[in-house]
Amino acid sequence: MTCCNLLSVHMLCEKDASNWYLLEVLIMSTFEVERVDELANEAKLRSGQKVVFASTFLNYAFAHWTRKCYTNVKLQLMQAGVSSLSLTAMDSGFMFTYACGSFITGMLGDRFSPVGVVGLGLLGSSLCLLAIILGASTYVVSTVSICGTFFLVVQLVHGAFQATGGPVNTAIMGNWFPAKGRGLIFGLWTCHQYVGDIVAALASAYILESGMDWRWCIAIPAVLNALWAIINFAYVPNTPEEAGIVTEISIKNAVMEQQSGKKLEAPQAIGFMQALFLPNVLSYAVTFGFFKLVNYAMFFQLPVILSSHFDESTSNIISALYSVGMMPGGVICGWVSDIYGGRRACVIATFMTALCPLLYLFAIHMNDMPIRVVLALLCLMGILVGGPNNIITSAVAADLADDPSISGNSKALGTVTGIINGSGSITAAIGQLAIPVLHDMGVRDHVGYRYVWYFLILCTATGTALMLPRIRKELDTDGNDSSIREGMTSSSRDERTALHATKEGNIRYQAIASTERL
Repeated sequence: MTCCNLLSVHMLCEKDASNWYLLEVLIMSTFEVERVDELANEAKLRSGQKVVFASTFLNYAFAHWTRKCYTNVKLQLMQAGVSSLSLTAMDSGFMFTYACGSFITGMLGDRFSPVGVVGLGLLGSSLCLLAIILGASTYVVSTVSICGTFFLVVQLVHGAFQATGGPVNTAIMGNWFPAKGRGLIFGLWTCHQYVGDIVAALASAYILESGMDWRWCIAIPAVLNALWAIINFAYVPNTPEEAGIVTEISIKNAVMEQQSGKKLEAPQAIGFMQALFLPNVLSYAVTFGFFKLVNYAMFFQLPVILSSHFDESTSNIISALYSVGMMPGGVICGWVSDIYGGRRACVIATFMTALCPLLYLFAIHMNDMPIRVVLALLCLMGILVGGPNNIITSAVAADLADDPSISGNSKALGTVTGIINGSGSITAAIGQLAIPVLHDMGVRDHVGYRYVWYFLILCTATGTALMLPRIRKELDTDGNDSSIREGMTSSSRDERTALHATKEGNIRYQAIASTERL
């Protein structure tokens, strides 16, 4: 179109030399249109990032709401006829399929539409919640031979559907947000789980206190969750390219297609073993297991530990401060790691190293500390534990999936996140078995939970030690290393510069060449 316009102006110029001014205006307008297109593309990208951030945030918040809502009405389920043994089996079954499902759903997200996988997970969770209501409201609950099996099977399936949340939502976020500045963004994003838990608690409390049937505590999140799943299917794009946004990847592919003269094939998702042996993935998977064990121990055992010093209500309120601290923990950890050029292992190690003396303080002086000190330290412990736990399964996983060894393959993040999340859950579940044994030993030796605190110190130190190779690599860089600061190699940076030059150069070449022909 530009060349045709230039030729038309050339014909006018042959008739009247004053029309050469039109040629100059047309060439300048070409550059202006290109600049406007770039600004429009950038604005579209920013808008898409906001939509994806909000959508995936709500995806995970809804997942936690639906995960938590039935636990808030366990007493009512028992009154309806579900035994405490069945409820315990439901919890264990859920954790088992959730941990194992993380390995599978991550790979599914890399091989199929991530938004589609998340949507199916949300719909499946809603169906499982409705099945719980059905079972508790019909003959199922009163039939001993099928009651326990029914509720266990429902929660086994529910855990598998819930496993789509972490790996696949992280993959969608990774498609939209570059490595630079990723720490703070993912730190803010990981607040989703706490928002979901808080909404679940408040909604259940309101429904129960207002005199409504307890089944609404499960039915309302189930329906809202299903509706949100449908919105995901319809409106959330998997990648910027899918939304018609020009990115470095799309420019690179266009140049390669132009050079080769044929259309490029879409990148293939990497295999499980290939993802497992990407640099640092295995060490982070094991590391996260130890850190998640510390987190689970604090989350589940704090109310029990505090109950030996306070009444039950006070113990639950005080232990909640640990969860309150975890929310800003991910934000702080991600923000600090961005400040230090993406050196996330160094920041994580600093947080966990600072945690050890606090755990030791609780082990020795738990019975002697004033209540105000306990409150402050629990909040601080939440920050120190929550930061690394949140950032490893988000920003760190995204960084690992950007490894140059897979040539920028975008279909790796779900699998990598699934490996880290699943390994962490399994390690944490196994480690929980040691806590009652250690507690019994402490009671026998008249030191209470001291051995449990020592065990948590050992787990923290072990997890931190496993990151030493990565820490050493980060410290050896000069602060300008592109693989740390921007998540790409120096060659990819040169490639980006070349592509940008090619993009602008093509326009200039067309204008100059047309002028020369004139």
